Amino acid sequence: MCLALVLGLGSNAAQGEAPVPAAAARAPGAARQGLWVPCEGSVRVLDDPSRIPRLIADARALGSTDLFVQVYRGGRSWFESAIADATPHRRVRDRLGVDALAQLLDAAHANGLRVHAWINALSLSENRSAAMLARLGPDSVQVDRRGRSVLSYPDLEVPAPDRAFYRMGTRQVWLDPAAPSVAEMLTALVAELVARHPTLDGVHLDYIRHPDVLPFAPGSRFGVGLDFGYGAASRARFERETGLAAPLGDSLANADRFDDWRRERVTDVVRRVGAAARNAKPAIEVSAAVWAYADRAYLSIFQDWRGWLEARLLDFAVPMAYTSDDRLLRYLAAASVGGVGGDRVWLGLGAWLFASDPMRARVQRELALAAHPAGVALFSYDAIADAPALRAALVQSGTAP
Repeated sequence: MCLALVLGLGSNAAQGEAPVPAAAARAPGAARQGLWVPCEGSVRVLDDPSRIPRLIADARALGSTDLFVQVYRGGRSWFESAIADATPHRRVRDRLGVDALAQLLDAAHANGLRVHAWINALSLSENRSAAMLARLGPDSVQVDRRGRSVLSYPDLEVPAPDRAFYRMGTRQVWLDPAAPSVAEMLTALVAELVARHPTLDGVHLDYIRHPDVLPFAPGSRFGVGLDFGYGAASRARFERETGLAAPLGDSLANADRFDDWRRERVTDVVRRVGAAARNAKPAIEVSAAVWAYADRAYLSIFQDWRGWLEARLLDFAVPMAYTSDDRLLRYLAAASVGGVGGDRVWLGLGAWLFASDPMRARVQRELALAAHPAGVALFSYDAIADAPALRAALVQSGTAP
């Protein structure tokens, strides 16, 4: 959720697969309604399971059918893991003797809510000391076209002299999907998660893309802007797989093919992660939070989410249509729902933008629903829980009392 956007384990029964809850079964054609639940922030439900009942009550009042519960961020996991740093999960387990995610799953299913495990895939947040990074090594981190690793960026911001012209849209430690073992590590992480929590209804990918920079670069083909994916291992892999020289610096050699190849590497992570989740639980839904500006996503951050829908790599996509401009929201909604795979498009709304003008959030949800998406999703639960007036405005347009 970035600055730039503002502008098999056997049969299903053997896996403990939960049936679709009766309360989550909507009338044919009715939009599902989702709520993003951050693992860090003001509420931190998975850090304090006593807050789960309030989350469930609020979700029902808001008319939610689905919860996107963040379980992996910054290389840390809120579930038991041998791959990620599971300190957040173990801290709660050791203090209270409970598995918070398992408790949330039980409570949500008892109240007719689906739960999707939300994962920040190619981002390690600002965690330079992430255990996963230590395992993968520094060569796994994104390198810009000038040959600089993001790890060398001061405060994870574009260094001088380029800083006079560019800014990181989201300051993070970014993993390169083309680097050795990155895709394998993320695939293993998701397989582990679903095996440990087989009643999960979905896996939801976020930050499944290259870094974004302001202003936006149109890929490498024009030789302008700042883009990523130029690590030595990644360029060597490109040359090995294509027989072509990889561009670097001001070179435009094979730029179009290099853009296509980088895009394919992101898509490959989606394909492999989705396959791992479905092998563990065939009925699980695989989804992703994506940029609503689909052409920009395709060109600038190598996120071909329309292609993912077309190839059925995703069950649905959630374009993050975060804007305070209602007209722009209508345009984004029409383009997203009317495009490739539009019958499997949800619309993500930036509810936090309207904490001081709550009725605008209600208006935006109604505008989004008027486009007849498969669903809508609100970002975020924390913002709504922290603003009673915002909650009240959104409850008025919900389906539960």
